[in-house]
Amino acid sequence: MAETRFSVAEDVQIIARERRFQGYFAIDVYRVRHRTFAGGWTGDIVREVFERGHAVVVILYDPVRDQIALIEQFRVGALAAGDYPWLVECVAGIIEDGETPERVALREAEEEAGATAADMVHIGKYIITPGGSSETVQLFCARIDASRIDGLHGLEHEGEDIRVFTVPVDEAYAMVKDGRIANSMAVIAVQWLMLERQGLKARWGV
Repeated sequence: MAETRFSVAEDVQIIARERRFQGYFAIDVYRVRHRTFAGGWTGDIVREVFERGHAVVVILYDPVRDQIALIEQFRVGALAAGDYPWLVECVAGIIEDGETPERVALREAEEEAGATAADMVHIGKYIITPGGSSETVQLFCARIDASRIDGLHGLEHEGEDIRVFTVPVDEAYAMVKDGRIANSMAVIAVQWLMLERQGLKARWGV
């Protein structure tokens, strides 16, 4: 069946929007209605939307050694969910006003992993939790030299305490399958790399 395409301008009505909380993150309350697949309109729908900005994620890949660099850090959301709160992740950061996603990717690779990207490929964009958050992710793959990756990183004034380490790509995929990597950003990045790494090696002449 062909995809249905609505017009946001014509088929969605934002009746009201109110900011209810502003802290490190923000929460807005929306009252909306939209056209239905049958051709009518919904009643008023009230939803809270978690506003935390838009993010960049970078999978750091060494095609010569066939290794990736991953980071580990404490996450309060995992703690609140009742899970182990030190998560294995890919490098990531929030896009600030006036920044390009590419610039954020380069900055975060340096700040969180001490990595310098020799080249970078834009993979795509996706929405993390569209049912309750506006956050989108721009995903990149950066070429690095894994032999230079080691140590502890992060910005102390931002509360960051980050350990970086390297693993073979196949081991990272095993970590996805057995749950050692359990956050969506890293899962998506590693699975993409499993599909595309031969193409990356060809692109980079490895």
